[in-house]
Amino acid sequence: MDKIKVGIIGTGNISEIYFQNGKRFESMEVVACADLDVERAKLKAAEHGVRGCSVEDLLADPDIQMIINLTIPVAHATVCLQALEAGKHVYVEKPLAVTREEGLKVLELAKRKGLLVGSAPDTFLGGGIQTSIKLVEDGWIGTPIGATAFMVCGGHENWHPAPEFYYHKGGGPMFDMGPYYLTALVALLGPISRVTGSTRISFPERTITSEPKKGQKIQVETPTHIAGIMDFVSGPIGTILTSFDVKGNSMLPRIEVYGSEGTLLVPDPNGFGGSVSIWRAGAKEWSTIPLTHGKAENARGVGAADMAKAIQTGRKHRANGEMAYHVLEAMHGFHDASEQGTHYMMKSTCEKPAPLPLGLADYSLDE
Repeated sequence: MDKIKVGIIGTGNISEIYFQNGKRFESMEVVACADLDVERAKLKAAEHGVRGCSVEDLLADPDIQMIINLTIPVAHATVCLQALEAGKHVYVEKPLAVTREEGLKVLELAKRKGLLVGSAPDTFLGGGIQTSIKLVEDGWIGTPIGATAFMVCGGHENWHPAPEFYYHKGGGPMFDMGPYYLTALVALLGPISRVTGSTRISFPERTITSEPKKGQKIQVETPTHIAGIMDFVSGPIGTILTSFDVKGNSMLPRIEVYGSEGTLLVPDPNGFGGSVSIWRAGAKEWSTIPLTHGKAENARGVGAADMAKAIQTGRKHRANGEMAYHVLEAMHGFHDASEQGTHYMMKSTCEKPAPLPLGLADYSLDE
């Protein structure tokens, strides 16, 4: 099949891995890139042998079938809508949108246009989580009962050159890192029926200690410590903790899944590989399980390549807009539940994405 021709919008730091891996996947070919700063786009294009241009020119190109949207989160929905209006399929970095209303607009327009929407994170397609999914589905821990997920750190003001947006509306640890953890849990256990949560702002003011803004103050506008509980449609109860307020270290695992016959230790969902361990009922220690799927250390872009394959074949893509919206709604639901002192009943649902088949080489996808 002819490769799907792709244009990238947004040529910041994260674009580099998409350019690199875009050359490795058989289903797509990055042919152009654009940015609000056209000169930056042209410089990036020259590095990778593609065409650099304005966003308007990119969207007007009839040969480009699919857009990879790597703009900042507040622009995600706007650029997705522009791409869809131009008749392009669109894959966007996480999150799908900042608000639920924007996310729904993207999905509704895509449906009207007969176009596909996909969204990061796609780390659940890496060997670590795909191996974990296979173990759950093959019954190694029996019937899933519950799960835990933890992402705690001291915040980003000590290393990020411009950390303010992490503490403004639409930021915070849940919207920053929650997509990785919640997407992994949905891929493992399926959709969520209701959530509740408690949130707080532990430090109303932050001081930047990184360059070039060292010494500047940040007024914190969004919760920075969020504890949530999830009821999954399939029965398990999950907990999640995300925090920018933990100034010491932590020894908690990234994700554990508990079943009637054992416990599964799932690797960091912010990566593609990692170590998978299991403690089965009656055992005396953890057993490390060899990865059953691809071992690429950084396959970022596999979700976009999987969507390109779906455009070619007509099958459903895995990192799809419906799952991304479901995760977005859950993240807002934790905050809503805390503010309102109640459970939040999920209005959306999604299909548990199909696992990748065994035997695929790295950077290859099934038909």
